[in-house]
Amino acid sequence: MNELFATIIKESIRRKIKSAEAFEALKKEICGRFGATTPRNADIRDFYEQSLALGNSGSLALGRKKADLLLLKKILKSKNIRTLSGVAVVAVLTKQYPCRGKCLYCPTEKDMPKSYLSNEPAVMRAITVNFNPYNQVQKRLRALEINGHDIEKIELIVMGGTFSDLPKKYQYNFITECYRAANDYPIAKKATPAFAKASAGKKKPIIHGLQKEQMRNEKAKHRVIGLTLETRPDTLDEKEIEFYRELGATRVEIGVQSIFGDVLKKNRRGHAVQQTIKATKLLKDAGFKVSYHMMPGLLGSSFKKDLEMFKEIFSNPAFQPDLVKIYPCVVTRNSALYSLWKKGEYEALTNARAEKLISEIKQIIPPYVRISRLIRDIPESSIAAGPNISNLRQIIQNKGVECHCIRCREIRGNYTAKDDIILRRIDYNASGGKEIFLEYVSPDHKKLYSLLRLRIINFPRLSLGNFKHTAIIREVHTYGKLLNLKSRDKKSPQHAGLGKKLIKEAEKIARVEFGCQNISVIAGIGVREYYRKLGYKLKDTYMEKIEKK
Repeated sequence: MNELFATIIKESIRRKIKSAEAFEALKKEICGRFGATTPRNADIRDFYEQSLALGNSGSLALGRKKADLLLLKKILKSKNIRTLSGVAVVAVLTKQYPCRGKCLYCPTEKDMPKSYLSNEPAVMRAITVNFNPYNQVQKRLRALEINGHDIEKIELIVMGGTFSDLPKKYQYNFITECYRAANDYPIAKKATPAFAKASAGKKKPIIHGLQKEQMRNEKAKHRVIGLTLETRPDTLDEKEIEFYRELGATRVEIGVQSIFGDVLKKNRRGHAVQQTIKATKLLKDAGFKVSYHMMPGLLGSSFKKDLEMFKEIFSNPAFQPDLVKIYPCVVTRNSALYSLWKKGEYEALTNARAEKLISEIKQIIPPYVRISRLIRDIPESSIAAGPNISNLRQIIQNKGVECHCIRCREIRGNYTAKDDIILRRIDYNASGGKEIFLEYVSPDHKKLYSLLRLRIINFPRLSLGNFKHTAIIREVHTYGKLLNLKSRDKKSPQHAGLGKKLIKEAEKIARVEFGCQNISVIAGIGVREYYRKLGYKLKDTYMEKIEKK
């Protein structure tokens, strides 16, 4: 294998390969000669860096030309999009625990978290370390780093079904271990006895352990700048949301699936539409970003009904999510829906119908909403019926369908210091409050550089600890190439000061237009230091700034 890797690297440099496409073609050509399967870029990069560390001894004697090294690193950096949104995304899974849900479509596989399959990529990564959170985080950070990504700003996403249904001891210790893994990286330490015992329900979790790791993370090299949890709308009340803030969560993904009561009932969701509306308001008033999981193609729905559903959630102030994940319903063999499909009592969406539906949905998405996903990453072999196109976003994009969502406008790597950038403001009502969406964009609004979400709560009722909000910044995000915390790069908007300018504008709006003398921020643990430098102080779990009258 080493000889194969060395040959690929040498030929790449000799031929001056400059694109990922050309490099893939080269790999296939050489692997054909060797009669070998095509290796991953991560493995080739790992071999190359190990060879350099050994002084280029053995089969790889290339010298240390800086140009060669930089070119190889660029080519071997797989999936730039993982950090071109400005953060390094690390997804981890909780282990299997009972779920209150009895949903028709939900796959139920032994020893797997509810709704997840053992052959899904993220699940397979978790299985290799027995769902240990510390090892999952460290392994993912290592994989991203090997592939050339900067990993100092981490967006941690906890998957595995309904987080709120997990035992509290497990919840505390799972999140604590995630922070500890980021703090320790690249050094890997054994899991603490406290986590092992607490996971087994034998020891009461100590909140001081969580707070200790959070304090470490505030100034760590690898900082968790955002924490996402997923749950059902019927699990959320003020007490649960306060607990989420205690953990450091900044975004919550809720399994809405449908906003029609009859569809929810037919699919045995076990919650009502009103619970979605209530959960959405509670989360927004607490400053969280709210992501909806939506499932077109459910039993009892239709093409027309699904399209109306999306029109409603983007126009009705009772909903208005900040992000959406669109998961068209599919039939898996280990779900209750499978038997209905076999008997002809359920007709699944076809690829063509799913493509047409989502194409129409994308055209009505407001510019302040981000489509995080268009289809779930379920292997085709596990799908008995329903859409199985893994690259649906690309197919729709190639057909010229114009979408104004955040993801489709993110600047990513297409930035120069000479870009003409303007400030745009969009006001809209949502969940009993006023939302002010600020963004730095190109004059035609097609390129998005930075954004901020400011919420003005008309009648603040939610009190977390002793803290009541009237003006809260729910999100500040600058897009483009992810830079580490100390670097300066004129080719990335991350250090153009756009975020600070948006914060100043939000402070001015809150003070001048709405008479708010204090403004708070739902800051991830890893960005508390950033806000301290801007005059904010930690109060309970929020960063707060009091403006002088």
